[in-house]
This record gives sequence, structure tokens and C-alpha cells, in this order.
Amino acid sequence: MTRLTPCSRIGVLGGGQLGRMLALAGARLGLDVVIFDPEPDCPASRVAAETVTAAYDDLAAVARFAKSVDAVTYEFENVPVETALEAAKYAPLRPGANALEAAQDRLTEKTFLNDHGAPTVAFRAVDTAADARAGAEALGVPCILKTRRFGYDGKGQQVVRRVEEAEAAFEAIGARAAILEAFAPFERELSILAARSVDGVIEAFPLSENRHADGILRETIAPAEAEDAVRAEALRIVTALLEALDYVGVLAVELFALEGGRLLVNEIAPRVHNTGHWTQDSCLTDQFEQHMRAVAGWPLGDPAPMAPARMINLIGSDADGWERWLTERGAVLHLYAKRETRDGRKMGHVNIVERG
Repeated sequence: MTRLTPCSRIGVLGGGQLGRMLALAGARLGLDVVIFDPEPDCPASRVAAETVTAAYDDLAAVARFAKSVDAVTYEFENVPVETALEAAKYAPLRPGANALEAAQDRLTEKTFLNDHGAPTVAFRAVDTAADARAGAEALGVPCILKTRRFGYDGKGQQVVRRVEEAEAAFEAIGARAAILEAFAPFERELSILAARSVDGVIEAFPLSENRHADGILRETIAPAEAEDAVRAEALRIVTALLEALDYVGVLAVELFALEGGRLLVNEIAPRVHNTGHWTQDSCLTDQFEQHMRAVAGWPLGDPAPMAPARMINLIGSDADGWERWLTERGAVLHLYAKRETRDGRKMGHVNIVERG
């Protein structure tokens, strides 16, 4: 594979905050980033070298976009697989569309994980209200009913606390194809992000601990305190998944840590990830640069942290208090330039770096 040179063009499908931060990382490396997004004023558009505004199902526009760049990646896992496959006809797609296929459907994802040595909670496919009730009886309660596709930040989910609630929960998520998951009695939530290069080299960031509220990540602490055996198991899992997918780029794996150090995979994200934002101000090579290096076919950078860090998400009106962080010692403010503040919307984050 020929490595891209500085001034090469990398296309990014998606123009949200992750696309914005990928574009900024690419620019620092001398790469021109071209954003493809349906929204003309998306956050990434104001920092990218160029923006193509078109619908994801406009495959003619996708083809023109892909022909104009030297490689293509994506910033979120709900880019239609058909869109990714069309782009891949004209430029290297990194990571490949198989990663999207694995992550977009929760049933497919859980099956893939189990098939490749990544343990998860027990689960059942749900296509009808009767399936939901039967699944709750088999798995036990509490359990969680989730739409198979398009759920994020707690959306498209219902907790089933009694078997009798299962049918109503199915109706509450729109009577759509779903997955019922057994409850995980976890002590805390962890994640590991790792990158794989075109030639198969893997570099992992340290394990992080994540704290959620209302289904939305609020805070990440890194590196997480963990036994060596836990760190080794997390690395084993992410390595196995990267290799199974022949993956190129950064992959995030969210984990449940159970009593005794056992790990279960909650879900994967084939992209840079909110739980890795702390790397921007703590690591020698952050997750965004690492991803762009991989997409460009470059050697991966050193992911070692220079100092512990804590990431705080600014959700909705939290961002209205952005000025306070400008005078907070050790704090680095990142705002996403979203023009409309909405409840539950990620507006920015703050990295607080521990100084020795």
C-alpha cells in the first residue's frame, strides 16, 4: 500500500463533532479533509478544507465525493452501508464497510462479538410483543429492550422490570425489531480504544472509566485504576475484534466490569469515540491523529499518556457556562460550534489534566 503524502485529501462521511475534530487533526498533519454531510452548516464544515452537502442516499454525489479524495473514513456508525460501499468503489475505505455492518444492528453486533471471543450478556431477538415477553421470562428481570438499529445515548431503550411489562415496552420503542438483553450486574463501566494500521500494527490507549447519567456519558477518568489481568483482558478483546474485522483506524470497545474483574462487552463503535476525548490533551498521540494516521497509511503514533486526565461532557445548557473553564487551572475547553443548544445534545467537553 502506498502511503498518502501531506496535502493528500481524506474524505469523512459525517460532519458532526467527531468529523470536526478529525478535520482539525488532519489539518495539523498537512492533510486536506473533505466532509460529506447532509447539513450545509454542520460543525465540521467550518474547519474542513471542503464540504460536500448531499444526502447519504444520493449515491451519485457520494461517487463524486469519493473520486475527489485519496481515502475515505466515517465519523459515526449509522452511515448507511450502501453509502460506504459506493465510496469504496472509488477510494480506499478505512475502516471497511464490514465494521459498519457489525455495529449498526445490535443483534448482529452481539452475535459477532460472541463468535470472536468477546463475551456479552445473554440476549434474545425480539420481533413481536410475544417475543418480548418470552425473552423476559427466559432471561429474567430486570432486562433491557433495545431497538436493533439507530439507538444511541439511551434512545430506543426500555427497562423491563417485570415480565408483564415486556409487551408494553415493545410498543414503547415503536414495535420495531429489537434485542432483549439480560441485566449486567456491573460495578463500573470501562472502555478501551485501540488503532490498527494498514499493515496490522496495533496500538492501544489506556483503559478508561466512564460515568453515565440518563444514558449519556458524563465523565471519563483515565487511565482507569485496574488490575493487570483486567487490562490484559481488555487488550485481548479489542485486539481480537480489530483482527477479525481486518480493521484500519480507531475502534472503541465499551465494557462492563463485573465483580471479580470479569469483563463483558457492552458495544463497539467503529470510529473515534467520546470516551477517548481525554486523549486530546493527555496523550502524545490522541485518538483523532491516530485515526487519521491509520487512514493515510502512516505509522501509528505513541498513545502513551503524559498525565492522568478527566473528561467532562458539556451536555445541553452545560455549555452556557463555558467561560468558567477558561480560568480553571489544568482545564482545556473544546466546543463543537453547534449553533442550537438542545437538552441532551453534546455541545462540547472539557479535559482536566492532572499536573504533577
